[in-house]
Amino acid sequence: MKQKKKNNEEGGLVYSTNPFFQLGNVPDERETPSASAQDLRVWIDRKHRGGKTVTIIREFVGREEDLADLGKKLKSLCGTGGTVKEGEILIQGDHREKIMNFLAKEGFRAKKAGA
Repeated sequence: MKQKKKNNEEGGLVYSTNPFFQLGNVPDERETPSASAQDLRVWIDRKHRGGKTVTIIREFVGREEDLADLGKKLKSLCGTGGTVKEGEILIQGDHREKIMNFLAKEGFRAKKAGA
């Protein structure tokens, strides 16, 4: 039995009004700027997530793969669990100082934000 082709295999494109459009012209993703061009915010969230403290890194600009790679490095650095979702890195526990030092050493501009 032949399987149907899904929309997301073609980038979700259904119709284009551009007469010169070709399917190969769709850019994959935007490029990730260098670490020094990133302006990250490091938050501590003590009120949500089941009452447990979570360190959140926000405002990363770039590809999802690069964000996931940074999240993996931070989880390894802190020796704890976490996740990367919706453009944010969530690390279990209060590791703001350790993360700030790591990001500065890697060349990122990072600031403490929130409570």
